[in-house]
Amino acid sequence: MTRSIDIEALCAEKGLRITEQRKIIARVLSEADDHPDVEALHERAAAIDSGISIATVYRTVRLFEEAGILERHDFGDGRARYEAAAEAHHDHLIDVETGKVIEFVDEELEALQRRIAEKLGFRLVDHRMELYGVSLSRDN
Repeated sequence: MTRSIDIEALCAEKGLRITEQRKIIARVLSEADDHPDVEALHERAAAIDSGISIATVYRTVRLFEEAGILERHDFGDGRARYEAAAEAHHDHLIDVETGKVIEFVDEELEALQRRIAEKLGFRLVDHRMELYGVSLSRDN
């Protein structure tokens, strides 16, 4: 489920000042088809502009997260990983051997979660699901 979100446009919508370095970091995030951590973002951004420091990436990621442009995830590997704030809900399946993150939507699962919440006396307003597994093709 790869989707391209224009983070620079989201910054403009939120009224954030967008410097050249922030523009590069926003572009790197928009083009990411994975869930990069700050170190990976820095590596990709520095390949475009070697003057971008890791501190700038940390500050920019924090700013984008506080503005609701980015979502932070902890997939159990000890690193905060990021993706553009999703327009549509999705869940994650993490391969514990490779760290690969697969995004998915399953309507049956969504309905089951709503039914469970209702059975317990709640109306579900949000949730986050992360499944951790090992590829069956490597089990053999």
